[in-house]
Amino acid sequence: MTKKVKKILVTGSDGFIGSHLTEALVLAGYDVRAFVYYNSFNSLGWLDSCSKEVKNQFEVFSGDIRDPYGVRKAVQGCDAVLHLAALIAIPYSYHSPDTYVDTNIKGTLNVLQAARDLGVQKVVHTSTSEVYGTAQYVPIDEQHELQGQSPYSASKIGADQMALAFHRSFQTPVSIIRPFNTYGPRQSARAVIPTIITQIAAGMDEIKLGAVTPTRDFNYVQDTVSGFISILENERSVGEVINIGSNYEVSIQETAETIAEIMDTNIQITSDEIRLRPEKSEVERLWADNSKAKRLLNWEPKFGGKEGFRQGLKSTIEWFSNPSNLARYKADQYNI
Repeated sequence: MTKKVKKILVTGSDGFIGSHLTEALVLAGYDVRAFVYYNSFNSLGWLDSCSKEVKNQFEVFSGDIRDPYGVRKAVQGCDAVLHLAALIAIPYSYHSPDTYVDTNIKGTLNVLQAARDLGVQKVVHTSTSEVYGTAQYVPIDEQHELQGQSPYSASKIGADQMALAFHRSFQTPVSIIRPFNTYGPRQSARAVIPTIITQIAAGMDEIKLGAVTPTRDFNYVQDTVSGFISILENERSVGEVINIGSNYEVSIQETAETIAEIMDTNIQITSDEIRLRPEKSEVERLWADNSKAKRLLNWEPKFGGKEGFRQGLKSTIEWFSNPSNLARYKADQYNI
């Protein structure tokens, strides 16, 4: 794809990954339309905090991904869509599963229908490693069975299948990126790494967490962003599901201990019952096989392995430890 002539719509551009992706696309020379969730405060979410080089260098579209008419208007004139808009908090999906169907499945349908009708050249739909559920074998490749172990993951499975159905039924040029657990600056405190960092940075030595035995494959946000751009620019990705992960497995317990070591503090971890998932809903093990991304896209994580993970954690800790950033978070409160 020729960058100079491409206009890209990024849905969910006001969020954690979306804001980093929008910045990277603008800096790479793309013409970007940023779809942000409408609100009465005129807030652009994390795009309000983007770098000086990027501010005012992208078009803003305020709307709601659940509105097919607004989505169609947002897609008009765009050559490609990077679709990230979604509800992603797993605990909240137990509370309000209906909103996950509306946002994640129906919202994705709205994007796909508009892209099909308007002749968009590429749609990159965002999946999640949560669709695999607890690993049946490791590392997890794209052929692993899908298991809806939470309403969130079930809604993402539905959205993924809708995207693939549009490709198979209507030849819509869809690619599916399946990032494993992304972390980094700007992430919500509902995620485990910001939860640990903000509690320590706030001076707490007793850290409240949920289950600490599950393992995850953490992917630094810069690697996730480079995965999006690689899929966008590579025609071999059309019709494919592609894992983007570090290929490094680590437990939540070890993650907390590593963060405490980097932050030069001693911690005691206590299990907070409200943070625990229902027993059969907990995903016990995630570990990405990223060989397909390497083969098709020539993509590799820059923050892979144990040392890469530590490097990513250091950058994340530095950002969260900045008082102006830490002030945005409520370390003493659990938010589902």
